[in-house]
Amino acid sequence: MLRISQYLRALAGQAPAPRTSPPGSNRPPVVIWNLLRRCNLTCKHCYATSADSVFRDELDTPAALSVIDDLRAAGVKVLILSGGEPLLRDDLFVLSAYARAKGFFVALSTNGTLIDEHNITQIRAANFDYVGISIDGLEATHDAFRQLKGSFASSMRAIRLCREQGIRVGLRTTLTQENHAQLPQLLALMREYDVQKFYLSHLNYSGRGKRSRQLDARQQMSREAMTQIFERAWEDIVQGRDSDFVSGNNDADAVLLLQWVGLHLPEHYPRLEHMLRAWGGNASGSGIANIDNTGEVHPDTYWWQHSVGNVRHTPFRTLWLDRPDTLLQQLRAHPRAVGGRCGQCRWLDICNGNTRTRAWAGGDLWGQDPGCHLSDEEIGVPPITTIPCVMH
Repeated sequence: MLRISQYLRALAGQAPAPRTSPPGSNRPPVVIWNLLRRCNLTCKHCYATSADSVFRDELDTPAALSVIDDLRAAGVKVLILSGGEPLLRDDLFVLSAYARAKGFFVALSTNGTLIDEHNITQIRAANFDYVGISIDGLEATHDAFRQLKGSFASSMRAIRLCREQGIRVGLRTTLTQENHAQLPQLLALMREYDVQKFYLSHLNYSGRGKRSRQLDARQQMSREAMTQIFERAWEDIVQGRDSDFVSGNNDADAVLLLQWVGLHLPEHYPRLEHMLRAWGGNASGSGIANIDNTGEVHPDTYWWQHSVGNVRHTPFRTLWLDRPDTLLQQLRAHPRAVGGRCGQCRWLDICNGNTRTRAWAGGDLWGQDPGCHLSDEEIGVPPITTIPCVMH
């Protein structure tokens, strides 16, 4: 995840530089926990391939409480409760209260359609550090992508209710060819509803998202979207607004941010480059971990095809810190041993090979990331020379 606003605020002298761990370090990660797989929606880009049905072998309440103790013992501090749709889990507020009492930063990741006047008081009382709600375009686009008519209206109602209760809200959008032109209107909704955080996710080829890869925003669309995000983030900083812009699933965004600063704030370019190299890019398998609904541990939420073990049987600390498997060790190498354009890229120590699950979907785990939006010239790959054909 690229914390765009935090870096720009540091350059503006309004905040310290974001705290980073040495790239590839063996550190307690941010944990995204899929509490259940059931969901009332069947979104086209769902990495968990969720559906409105009960899935077997999910962690029950005592097991889930034990996982929270386990994570705390491993030094984990940030816990994002996700799904499926976590509000379908009867013990959600029991688990969140227990995690808060243990000192975790606890966030709720939801599609928002189940938040209404009947449970908003309970959600406020849970004291989540923030509630992230997904909006994937304007009404017709969102409803089509989420495959439920009326889901947009329900999610926007949830945002309004949360803000009326003083709950910090994050609006999350997965960028696709179908919604990229609507980004200005989505940013306008952020202002209209007083949303503090905007998370732009690039499409990752996992779960149903793998089948929807033809919807991925192409390189120029992604670049244009990121430029809009950089401009809005800087505008808010200059005007003193409390907003937080981040992007995810394309660590090449950091290079675009560096180029944008070089063009608009050139005096800050050297400092930002230093900060981004200290950040080190993609953190799957090191700074990010995922626990799925059955207790399997993955390098991140898009790695469900690979488990490093199960917290039912082995402590998280053992799986993640003490005896990491071969894949975790490979992902923690910095820079990673990647090939193709990624291996030749002069920004590899900033990006760290980008998102390996897209490369995996392309047939080569350690090959180039097909989602990279940087040109050969920008990454320093020499042009292909051709011998002119002489006609006789």
